[in-house]
Amino acid sequence: MAARKRRELFTILETSADTETTTVSDNEESPLNLSADVKWFEIPFRKPDSDEEEEEEVQDDGEGGIEAAAETADTASFIAEGGCNIILVTGNGIKHEEEEYAEDCFYSASNNCSDTTSNDSDIDFSDLEEEERTSFFSFDDDLDEDCTSPDFWGEPDQVISIEPFSAVSGPQHSLGDDADSRDYFRLLFPDSLFEHMVEQTNNYALYRQRRSGKSDPHWHPTDLREMKAYIGLNILMGINQLPDSGMYWASDIFIGNAGFKKTMTARRFEKLTQNLHLCDRESEPGRGERGYDALFKLRPLLDVVENTMWDAYTPNRCLTIDTCAIAVKGRFSPTQYMPSKPLKKGLKVWMLCDSRSGYCHRARIYVGKPSEEGAATALSHRVVTSLVRGLEGQNHHIFMDSFFTSVPLLQRLLRDGLYACGPTQPSRRGYPEVLRPRNVGKLAPGEFYQCQRGNLVATVTRDAKVLSCLSTNSAPGIVGISPGRQQRDGEGDSVDSAGGGEASYVAIPRPLPLLLYQENMRGVDLCDQLRECYQVGRPCKKWWRYFLWFYVNLCIVNAYVVLRESRGGAPPAGFNGKQFTQRHFRVRLAQQLIGDYQGARGMERAARKRHADSPIEYGHRLERMSERSRRCRNCTNKGLRHESVFGCKICNVHLCRGGCFSEFHK
Repeated sequence: MAARKRRELFTILETSADTETTTVSDNEESPLNLSADVKWFEIPFRKPDSDEEEEEEVQDDGEGGIEAAAETADTASFIAEGGCNIILVTGNGIKHEEEEYAEDCFYSASNNCSDTTSNDSDIDFSDLEEEERTSFFSFDDDLDEDCTSPDFWGEPDQVISIEPFSAVSGPQHSLGDDADSRDYFRLLFPDSLFEHMVEQTNNYALYRQRRSGKSDPHWHPTDLREMKAYIGLNILMGINQLPDSGMYWASDIFIGNAGFKKTMTARRFEKLTQNLHLCDRESEPGRGERGYDALFKLRPLLDVVENTMWDAYTPNRCLTIDTCAIAVKGRFSPTQYMPSKPLKKGLKVWMLCDSRSGYCHRARIYVGKPSEEGAATALSHRVVTSLVRGLEGQNHHIFMDSFFTSVPLLQRLLRDGLYACGPTQPSRRGYPEVLRPRNVGKLAPGEFYQCQRGNLVATVTRDAKVLSCLSTNSAPGIVGISPGRQQRDGEGDSVDSAGGGEASYVAIPRPLPLLLYQENMRGVDLCDQLRECYQVGRPCKKWWRYFLWFYVNLCIVNAYVVLRESRGGAPPAGFNGKQFTQRHFRVRLAQQLIGDYQGARGMERAARKRHADSPIEYGHRLERMSERSRRCRNCTNKGLRHESVFGCKICNVHLCRGGCFSEFHK
């Protein structure tokens, strides 16, 4: 062993927090948004020089730190010279084992080992309810290589090629420094949509009256100002949440809201909610007819919002594709059951979001099984290609969950100039046979095996459970050691006979694809956090209304992200607080949408106050109201109880014959 040339076992890539900050520029050629406390090592892969080589182990002294691994590098330097074809990384240290090299299988597999996994993982990649069972045969013909070929996969010793990302990204608008919340919201939700909602709402109200055969005495056509005020009230309901919408107009001073009462009456708000519409119901094609569209009721909104979301913010380097669920009340046909999601039952939406800011670039609604024309293509493939359309050749990095990730899809994205990474199901077509659970066997925490085909790298590892992933943006053999999960002494592989013990944090090495996924698969989660804080709209009996309020809320979140990044965290003019949060953005937006609008009752009260000097000149006079006496409004306001048959018909109130008439009109 002394005769061997001494070489270092690891190449340290990043070892100090000073070399990397929490915010990494997407234009730099550096690791993708990785935390600064991650320590990096490169484990070289070498073929054995001979069939018989000396077997030695590199073990930690029990402390599990990087310094201990460096101290044992000298004693294991012969490994770097070439003899191992299995890379084994454990939580207590880093160890290489040397095994016999076989031509047909470069990783030895035990036939008698069982696939045991743990369910207490702090990283849940399972998406079993969404596992794709449709084979990828419709688009495999276009690929140059067959992923099912026995010689498709090779040893993980190839150099990958990743083109740098140099595109201009971020908010794209021409707003000045004096722009406010309403201006940024108009970028995503233009005034033309409000005008369309006004037109279709009035048309639908007439459509309902024609179908019922009678007119609605409480309905009159709405206008643009009233529609904006209606949307503003719905935004405020998400901030000041009450169990029932009628409680905002309650007479109780502790429950009722004076601003809601001033803007419009409860009956008017209810009528607008009943007749709110986006499409022409008379021209809607039925199911089975030519031109049928399952999203016909939302199509005018989708056509506008999808373009505005894409144009207002140019995508950054790292993007996330994941599923979003919308909570509903009621039974609707598009509702999906998703047992692995926090929201078990709801409406499903696939989203493409920025990994750093949470900005949503695109969203695709799932309303049922695909048509017969598209049944041959896998659903996950169609969703991903639809979401990333327009990004070809720009060298973006796409991170997605196990529902989407597959060998044919990553080949397709790589050919289009897009890199991808994500967990996958080991039973998927094209996944290496030697990395399947029955061949890998039981893995120790931190142990991983890899196969490679050019940029395409397949990895199987164990964190707290066995995970399989595919990537085209990470080199094989690179390991990062970051702060691990908390466990008690005796937990895991080294079980203490006494059981239990003090809690400690165990740092488990993780291969680069897993760490990249952990750091960048958060875009949709960030968007959901911002969106779920303040819901817009009330529960209803129409499924498409949930999607309408979802897109309104999504436009608010995107507008807030654009404002925050455009102004560098500085609040708009006129804001006196310390920090401009999303709540402040929503309140200002609602106030600017409502403006000085007042409904029929509010305008009537304002007219009374304007003409208080000479009420008789404007038609206000004291006259007999009815045969039955009722309480005087002016005395009631002062806490007294007097009744009168007289009053003012213009104001529609009973008043005493004394000085209550003139006092009330003041």
